[in-house]
Amino acid sequence: MTERSIQTCFVIDDDIDDLEIFAMALQKVDDSINLRSASDCTLALKELKENVSYVPDYIFLDINMPKMNGLQCLPEIKKIPHLKDVKVIMYSTSSNEELKQTTRKLGADDFLVKPGKLGVLVNHLNRILEKPKS
Repeated sequence: MTERSIQTCFVIDDDIDDLEIFAMALQKVDDSINLRSASDCTLALKELKENVSYVPDYIFLDINMPKMNGLQCLPEIKKIPHLKDVKVIMYSTSSNEELKQTTRKLGADDFLVKPGKLGVLVNHLNRILEKPKS
């Protein structure tokens, strides 16, 4: 049996409070998960393009951000060759079904509505990350 490697997540969100909540929830899911973040899409794309050795397992992408929003950023992430197999999960306060469909058409693997409670976020992250049992 091969040993499971540590999962990595990259979160792109301009809201510092949401980033902190996400980090706390991720810690509760699995404290070995490596989390990196960027506060806007421009910085995130620069880092993801330049650091070809960094290939996260998941990218969580907020939709509502200044400069470049998540809908504009998603296709740019999908163009980066070394990230072609990375799962991208849109992360938004909106639960609009039309918006969810739009993100899927742009290449998102999943859509996560930002919940109001930490426990709910932990449950959603457990579902998305589907850690294999050892």
